[in-house]
Amino acid sequence: MSYSPPLSPRQQQLLARYQQQLPCSAHPYAQMAAELGCSEAEVLAELRQLDALGALSRVGAVLESRKLGASTLVALQVPPERLDAIAALVSSVAGVNHNYAREHRYNLWFVLTAVSQQELQQSLEQIRQQTQLPMLNLPMIRGYHLNLGFPL
Repeated sequence: MSYSPPLSPRQQQLLARYQQQLPCSAHPYAQMAAELGCSEAEVLAELRQLDALGALSRVGAVLESRKLGASTLVALQVPPERLDAIAALVSSVAGVNHNYAREHRYNLWFVLTAVSQQELQQSLEQIRQQTQLPMLNLPMIRGYHLNLGFPL
């Protein structure tokens, strides 16, 4: 079990208040600061510290990629000794995100997005050629909304 230092009240406030909806404005951090009664620099410093603590995976919009282009879930069957190298290679491909290892024979999973189905297929072929590994292409058939907010 790893040790996680306690979060400050402001860090808890940031996570609780903005984990599901960031302000949609030209200056979202300034708006967050105004709402929390602190400076924009303080908000940014707290977010950097949360990131350093591993309490934050990302800050940004979650977009419905099917409405913006094309996307698919991909799984690769990677020999364990090559997992780090293949993960780095896959992560270098434009449009790859959510790259993570799983305990399964198909042990490296990621989401691939592109502006068109043709570009998506080209990226899949690039990964296929570069890795020479068994691949599952698992395009979404029906979308579901998952509430990923967690009470603190």
